[in-house]
Amino acid sequence: MTEMTEITDMETIPGESNNQLALTTPEAQPIKRRKKKSMVWEYFTIENVSAGCRRAYCKRCKQSFAYSTGSKVAGTSHLKRHIAKGTCRALLRGQGQDNNQFITPYNPKMGGSEPPKRRYRSPSSPFIPFDQDRCRHEIARMIIMHEYPLHIVEHPGFIAFVQNLQPQFDKMSFNTVQGDCVATYLREKQSLMNFIEGIPGRFCLTLDMWSSNQTLGYVFITGHFVDSDWKLHRRVFNVVMEPYPDSHSALSHAIAACLSDWSLEGKLFSLTFNHPLSEAGLENLRPLLCVKNPLILNGQLLIRNCIARTMSSMAKDVLGAGQEIIKKIRDSVKYVKMSESHDDKFIQVKNQLQVPSEKSLFLDNQTQWNTTYQMLAAASELKEVFDCLDTYDPDYKLAPSMEDWKLAETLCSFLKPLFDAASILTTTTLPTVITFFYEVWKIHVDLGRSITCEDPFISNLAKSMQEKIDKYRKDCSLVLAMAVVMDPRFKMKLVEFSFTKIYGEDAPTYIKTVDDGIHELFLEYVALPLPLTPTYAEEVNGANNGKTNESHQGNLLSDHGLADFDVYIMETNSQQMKSELDQYLEESLLPRVQEFDVLGWWKLNKMKYPTLSKMARDILSIPVSAAATESIFDITDKQLDEYRSSLRPETVEALICAKDWLHYGSSDVSNALVRMEF
Repeated sequence: MTEMTEITDMETIPGESNNQLALTTPEAQPIKRRKKKSMVWEYFTIENVSAGCRRAYCKRCKQSFAYSTGSKVAGTSHLKRHIAKGTCRALLRGQGQDNNQFITPYNPKMGGSEPPKRRYRSPSSPFIPFDQDRCRHEIARMIIMHEYPLHIVEHPGFIAFVQNLQPQFDKMSFNTVQGDCVATYLREKQSLMNFIEGIPGRFCLTLDMWSSNQTLGYVFITGHFVDSDWKLHRRVFNVVMEPYPDSHSALSHAIAACLSDWSLEGKLFSLTFNHPLSEAGLENLRPLLCVKNPLILNGQLLIRNCIARTMSSMAKDVLGAGQEIIKKIRDSVKYVKMSESHDDKFIQVKNQLQVPSEKSLFLDNQTQWNTTYQMLAAASELKEVFDCLDTYDPDYKLAPSMEDWKLAETLCSFLKPLFDAASILTTTTLPTVITFFYEVWKIHVDLGRSITCEDPFISNLAKSMQEKIDKYRKDCSLVLAMAVVMDPRFKMKLVEFSFTKIYGEDAPTYIKTVDDGIHELFLEYVALPLPLTPTYAEEVNGANNGKTNESHQGNLLSDHGLADFDVYIMETNSQQMKSELDQYLEESLLPRVQEFDVLGWWKLNKMKYPTLSKMARDILSIPVSAAATESIFDITDKQLDEYRSSLRPETVEALICAKDWLHYGSSDVSNALVRMEF
């Protein structure tokens, strides 16, 4: 039995007959075990040198080794060492091209546990060849996506980790990884440029100025557009460093750079600024837009304010008016949450009082007003617990009074409409310009009621807030109203209804302004259509090919055979297209369903309304906010961190833009890096 076990454990040599190893004893056969095949035979061959003498030859370097079947002295161990320890020079030279690489050699200087004495490869887990360029590419993506510092590749901990993971990986310098990140940015930029070349409509831009500890400004420019499939997109186009951010020409320079960089001259539809633009800055900007872009509707749609900043400013007024009571409640919440025993007592009191609130206490982030609102709302629902907490915890002496709680509830009543409206910007990818026509109107009406309150605190606070929302409404009402008209559930009816509530007897004047504006804009689309993009041209050609004979159509439309017909169309087109808009407005409203894809509706009706659908696509792509999703509730200006401020402006732009683009999907990865050294 001992002899049998040794034989069945032997490693099979390619070409050796199994019959030589078979046992003749019948009763021994049921316990035969599956023979193993060593990986070394992918690298070695066995040759008979003489009678009873065989040697193993390396396929790579042709070096020969003693080999005896079943021998512990001249078995496969020294053959494995030849490959795994890197002594085969031919294998080392061919590592970059070899698809059958062996196991990674173990280096005792790097620490870690000893490698297993014997490793077998299963068919389901093939060996993957090591690729230096691919690893560099993935490190660059990792740094971009997770905002790691570029110097991470020079940190001792990172170097030790990578060397233990793959000793063959060459160390990278700061300059090398910086070049790799820029190369990734350039690849993704080319992919995005190829994508937007086929965009059939115009582009809307938002501008957000960030500061830095070096008094430099960074203008974040984001593009918003609807693709040929009628899906709304947003992409960060540029991050432009401005040495003098307070100058009147700072934003003009950034916009000019963006239009040139992405070939958007003549395609700009709207501009939205995160911060109010000064009159001097506005005057500096208008001449640039006149040269670089046709002024749609005499420029009334180009300059707009950011609703997120407007609501943050209003929320800041509320927090400022109630800062004393907010501090009291914050201190009480801090007392409970900063100690596990205090928190346990608070929960005990809550359970005994059977307070039905499901909200949990948490401390606010004082740079984001939504967290302060949520802290106040949660604490207000648990005010009974705070009132009784001192009977269970004698050390608690911070309980707000009943007047304090009443004031906190008043603050929440002002903040809740703002919170509900701003939350829409963080939870939807659909056009928000329609929604905010209603949200702005609702906030205006609520504040109008509060102004009539006899409580001077409520009345004065409401007046301060209404001034800001009225300014926004005055600047943006035309855009918001036009967007509502492009929604087949509302059209002009919601404009007429809401303006009557807001303006009273003066409502007809404001309604006429919107009606005239929408017709004037439509005529501009008729007279100055956007040049056909490749995507739109394919759609038109595809539609035409499906309706007429291709060869006959080619003869009919070729050369200038219908030149007189073209002149006739130009002369009569205006009246014909105007009826298209009027027909849309006269049709019945669609039912008001909650989940309604307005862009999808226009996609289905683009053949019925060929010109009006183009106008709707551009209007519905207008963003009401210039702030990033994570910055919607900020009450402080954004500042670039110290590390990124120390990098070159080109590198900062590459890191920020590439992260945004990778979030939406990457272009095909190429193993050949664009090598850029700094």
